[in-house]
Amino acid sequence: MFDTIASESQRLLTETYSSYMQHLLPKYKKPIVDTISNLPVSLVINQKKIQGNARSTVGTITDIYSSLRLLYSRMAIPFIGYSMIYSFNHPDGMCKRCKGLGVVKEIDVDRLIDFDKSLNDGAIVFPTFQAKGWRLSRYTESGFFDNDKKLSDYDQDELKLLLYSEKLKPQNPSQAWHKSADYIGVIPRMVESFLNVSDTKYKKDLDKIVKTDICPLCQGTRLSSKVLSAKIKGNSIADCCDMSVIDLCKFVTSITDKSVSTIVDDLIRKLENLCDVGLGYLTLNRATTTLSGGESQRIKITKYLNSALTDVLYIFDEPSVGLHPQDLEGIIKLFRDIRDKGNSIIFVDHDPDMIAIADEVINFGEGAGADGGNITFQGSYQQLLNSNTLTEKALSQSHDINPNQKTFDAYYRLKHVSKNNIRNMSIKIPKKALTLVTGVAGSGKSTLIRYLFKAKYPQAMILDQKMPHVSHRSNLVTYLAIFDEIKKVYATANHVDKALFSPTGKGACPECRGKGVIKLDLAYLGDTYQVCERCNGQKYNDLALSYQYKGKHIHELLALTVKEAQAVFFDNPKIKKVLQALIKANLSYISLGQSLASFSGGELQRLKIAQLLSKKSSGIIILDEPSTGLHEADIDKLLKLLNQLNLDGNTVIVLEHNLSIISQADWIIDLGLKGGDLGGQLLFQGYPIDMLSCQNSYTAKHLRRFIAKNTEIEKS
Repeated sequence: MFDTIASESQRLLTETYSSYMQHLLPKYKKPIVDTISNLPVSLVINQKKIQGNARSTVGTITDIYSSLRLLYSRMAIPFIGYSMIYSFNHPDGMCKRCKGLGVVKEIDVDRLIDFDKSLNDGAIVFPTFQAKGWRLSRYTESGFFDNDKKLSDYDQDELKLLLYSEKLKPQNPSQAWHKSADYIGVIPRMVESFLNVSDTKYKKDLDKIVKTDICPLCQGTRLSSKVLSAKIKGNSIADCCDMSVIDLCKFVTSITDKSVSTIVDDLIRKLENLCDVGLGYLTLNRATTTLSGGESQRIKITKYLNSALTDVLYIFDEPSVGLHPQDLEGIIKLFRDIRDKGNSIIFVDHDPDMIAIADEVINFGEGAGADGGNITFQGSYQQLLNSNTLTEKALSQSHDINPNQKTFDAYYRLKHVSKNNIRNMSIKIPKKALTLVTGVAGSGKSTLIRYLFKAKYPQAMILDQKMPHVSHRSNLVTYLAIFDEIKKVYATANHVDKALFSPTGKGACPECRGKGVIKLDLAYLGDTYQVCERCNGQKYNDLALSYQYKGKHIHELLALTVKEAQAVFFDNPKIKKVLQALIKANLSYISLGQSLASFSGGELQRLKIAQLLSKKSSGIIILDEPSTGLHEADIDKLLKLLNQLNLDGNTVIVLEHNLSIISQADWIIDLGLKGGDLGGQLLFQGYPIDMLSCQNSYTAKHLRRFIAKNTEIEKS
């Protein structure tokens, strides 16, 4: 439903433009529905984190920095120019040393050079300087050096020539030297060829040899000295960007000059919206790449609240993703404000608190995949609670908290660690237990576990919703490495080459080359795709499809769901083991040939869990919000998965906001109280039952509310 409404609205809007413009815009397929009427223009807000780049900040993504630049161009003393000069992305406004980035990157010579080796032995520790390679030959064939001499034995002039020399022509190069080539030192060559280019091919290798420091000229403000000299009430625009949103709001409110009242009112409204969703602790100079999922989600929503548009249909895909129950209170207020401005909102969500605010609820089910797709209820929230649907049963279910206080034999420990808003923190995580790390968005959970814990225990494996790095042809069986076994089964049964059952090999349809579709270039109308008439979208040629295994050719087999395929491969231990793991991971409805590109974030994470279950490996597993995309009715199945990982000998650490999962932990580590500078404190670590008495914790507050249906614990 989400994709259908969103894509049809966008498609109809795109059709109003000229053919040339349509070519430049994204393409949307016409949905397979009987009719859609009264559809307004829509804006789609997905659940993906704000990515941005090195120049993207909270100030730029929210447009608050634009308003601030306008204010300074009108009021700042001395007057230095119009608003663009205050931009660190403009040549006249940016710091000349760091080019508006706030940081400078320099190559660490001690990491790049192994001084105990000679040039021939590999003294330059970077992949492109391999032995006998052309880049290394720019030094070994220059005639300047003894190529077998250790660099530690070089005198000062030799080292300077090797590392820092400007371009020059060698006087006595070897015969292998290219006559027209210039000689240049290793460091400037590295800067020119790798450091100052956008190509990320050698990013991991560069990270090992590059150190990043605050720009010494602008002190990280990104701006030129001229811009920093212009001030309002003693504060430069950089000072404003360094304030918390709360403090900046107070500063802007203190400006009473009527000539800029329109700008001031706009700034106050935008800043107050961020405060309303609990982001008052952020600063405008905070890089968007450092934002948590919950922070990203709230910023995207406030951005639309600031819009002057009305009569718009806003479509949100799981707006509760990455948000603690405490964070949702601000989101709910925002949603109501957007609605009250004359807009409509459709959102897909599983969180009980979000469902409860809806004016109208549409429930799909009852199962997933082929067992879903039916509207099982439509009406008010109160009517939903009497609907006898899976959603109603999940919402009406009573909850309790894990009362057990296990004795743990050993712990993983962090002592006095610090990073970002985590300062001098010490924690312990029991081995072979289920530990929940909780706290509001931005409280420091990811910093503590994904960075500090991972740094000390690098063997830990992190499972999140990121798409696996695979090709566009990747599907369920290729990702789990059982497609080769399936091809062997077909080859053995039919006494033919197994390559015949590969859509990229001998079995490929000659027309579409195993893609199932034909790409048509319609010039200004852009590319379109048509199902291949030769193979009818089956990807295989006639010969491959003529062979069967247990009554099914290869395409028919790949169209089976995991549950259906289990009956086919009951006698193949390798395939059976993987299929059983997928069923345990609640992915029985996925077809074997389904493209990974069509998986939701929750499905991808469960796929990774299934992969672990099929291998039965033991170690440390970190799961980042595994409840994402899961209906409340599926949480019990997820808990069984997590417990199975424990039984297999794993230590399971989960970063999570879902109260159903938190309540069943063996151990809880709670951070807070709020996010950013107001967070990063250890509020509680211990058994779930003991956490209920913790008064200085939003997680404990909502846990008490959550289990109040069947306990005597007083609501706070």
